[in-house]
Amino acid sequence: MADLISEEKIILFLDSFNCIANNKGILPTKELAKVLKKIGENPTQEELQDMINEVDKEGTGNIKFPQFLSVMAQKVDSLVAEDEIREAFKVFDMDGNGFISRSELKHVMMNLGERMSEEECNSLVEEADVDGDGQINYEEFTAMMNSAGSYTKGTNSWE
Repeated sequence: MADLISEEKIILFLDSFNCIANNKGILPTKELAKVLKKIGENPTQEELQDMINEVDKEGTGNIKFPQFLSVMAQKVDSLVAEDEIREAFKVFDMDGNGFISRSELKHVMMNLGERMSEEECNSLVEEADVDGDGQINYEEFTAMMNSAGSYTKGTNSWE
């Protein structure tokens, strides 16, 4: 966990948590929003409830710092993954227009050492192209990258 979060962030999280928690280091779940605001987060009510459900699985209505830190580590990890996907999209979107065309996909894949036939390229774009415009936009790319599997060249499909 410490690998995911810098020491400075952990100190920020701990200080913010302790400002609102009681003297035994216990934070009522109804106070979680205050801690998050102190560290610069502004979650929606739904996001807040998801976090509470994650940290208070027993339904005690209380959170201790290790539980809070665990959820924040997952959040940091998720943000890192999102940044990596955004950077990967920029690599494929060579002209910077917000879309990955078939030619851009094929060009980048070839530069990565992956030979791709016209048919394979078309199949991959068709699989990812939810809105049917013949290109892959950022949302489609993110969905493709987050799918629970990988593209199998031989079957031209995502598993």
